[in-house]
Amino acid sequence: MIETGLKDKVVIVTGASAGIGRGTALRFAEEGARVAAWDVADGAADELVAELEAAGGQAFFQKVDVSDAAEVEAAVAALLERWGRIDVLVNNAGIVRDAQLIKYKKGEVVSTMSDEAFDAVIGVNLKGVFTCTRTVVPHMIAAGRGVVLSASSVVGLYGNFGQTNYVATKAGVIGMTRTWARELGRYGIRVNAVAPGFIKTEILAAMPDKVLDSMVAHTPMGRMGDVRDIADAYLWLASDAATYVTGTVISVDGGLVVGT
Repeated sequence: MIETGLKDKVVIVTGASAGIGRGTALRFAEEGARVAAWDVADGAADELVAELEAAGGQAFFQKVDVSDAAEVEAAVAALLERWGRIDVLVNNAGIVRDAQLIKYKKGEVVSTMSDEAFDAVIGVNLKGVFTCTRTVVPHMIAAGRGVVLSASSVVGLYGNFGQTNYVATKAGVIGMTRTWARELGRYGIRVNAVAPGFIKTEILAAMPDKVLDSMVAHTPMGRMGDVRDIADAYLWLASDAATYVTGTVISVDGGLVVGT
């Protein structure tokens, strides 16, 4: 068994209330980490904290809109007051607002991606990663160590129909990851990204069976991924087993990019 070295480490997971974020927070808790679970939705906060503590970690839920710099700064200050350090930041929070750039039928434009849809996704998925990282990193620099992990996507590598805004953010995350790895390595901070493929989450559960079947058909391993597949990748990248890994984008996609 690999020794992760994560016991008692302080880990922020954004978008922690559901899906990959919840699974990732749980996986770190299983290793005995102290998990700051951030989410804009706080309806099930008590349940989440109980689940994380039952798994073996300590937990602190904070209601945070990652696109709001003031909220992020206040949350970091409160976390430092509580636990005194931040070892790992997992930038997982994300939203979708899908639409074609231009939908054209019978010789005329019938719809477009709106400014509101574009700005909302950029605000959470890209600026949120920037804001959280910018706020946390000075404390990691002062400590002489730290790990920043961010959610990209396979669509950030090859594009996707109807997702101009989402793809732009996920490609942007890759660019920021590689830039920050260059800038922050001298301070003992590692920066990496994970690019999930099709993962079984609440969002996919609402999709028609024929769409899900098509996703599986395009995945060489013949199945969709599980939340834990992504959580394990984050865990490894944060662990003592990956101390010389930085500036990477790990695709956890069942071979989807290879098969595309």
